[in-house]
Amino acid sequence: MTQYLIRRLMIAIPSLLGISVILFTVLALAPGDPFEELATNPAIPPEVRMQLRASLGMDDPIYIRYFRWLFAMLQGEWGFSFVSRINVDQLILQRLPTTLIVIGSSQILALAIALPVGVLAATRPYSIFDQVVNTLAFVGFSLPTFFTGLLFIMFFSIWLGWLPFVYNTNITATGWQWWWEHIRQSIMPVLVLGLFQGAAWTRFVRSAVLDVIRLDHVTTARAKGLPEGRVTTRHVVRNALIPVVTLVALQMPIVFGGAIVTEQIFRVPGIGSLLISAILANDTPVIMAVTFVFACLVIFFNLLADIIYGWLDPRISYR
Repeated sequence: MTQYLIRRLMIAIPSLLGISVILFTVLALAPGDPFEELATNPAIPPEVRMQLRASLGMDDPIYIRYFRWLFAMLQGEWGFSFVSRINVDQLILQRLPTTLIVIGSSQILALAIALPVGVLAATRPYSIFDQVVNTLAFVGFSLPTFFTGLLFIMFFSIWLGWLPFVYNTNITATGWQWWWEHIRQSIMPVLVLGLFQGAAWTRFVRSAVLDVIRLDHVTTARAKGLPEGRVTTRHVVRNALIPVVTLVALQMPIVFGGAIVTEQIFRVPGIGSLLISAILANDTPVIMAVTFVFACLVIFFNLLADIIYGWLDPRISYR
């Protein structure tokens, strides 16, 4: 296992380097200038603006700027935000926990919905329950997150007044009241992301279970007289989870993309809203760092999926 992890990390390093080169080049060639506001300000002479650009190395060739950024990243210096006037790593560390909590909770909710519902629908194919599940699943992943987010705001916040629709980080309460307020304002973002992913994964789990439930080893287990519940959990679900793990790992970029939209709707102070504000302000160091963090998270989840494969299927060996 240790050798396998080392090999995967060695493969991940050139992948991250390639991603960083592409991201940096695209951002460097993209139109826009973070000092446009200085250019339109009559109180700031043009020579001051040119000196500021030269001091930050923005007039250097792209490859020199990239290697300067890479060596700084390796030393733990992620750059300086042109807008917030603070270090980029501090900005990300302030926002990343909120995003991970919202995304992690939504994925747990999605799996809690998709696994039991998908398995039950597959064990009762073409029944009324299966038809209802398929209909709700189609409706669930057909609606985009920004639409369901607005529906949730209208229903739970405006009509019922149960939940706040703007995420507030300045909560003055203490103790359990502080935790409860944070949970209340996280319910709708988690539900929007979790229900969307849960609907898509339910269909996939149902299809995977249907493929496994017809195999010979499942028929043999039933012929031995094993209880149906044990046959389903031990011989069907465990084998059906292998493609589900692949789907979950490969959909992590989509999940983070949906989180960006959801954070904008509910004003969640996460890394997605930080990326949007940085793009609007042409804050290149923040954009580069946030997208690079997203790439690292995607590679990490793919590595985690490979490790889970071996736990689900003992035939898989790490060599």
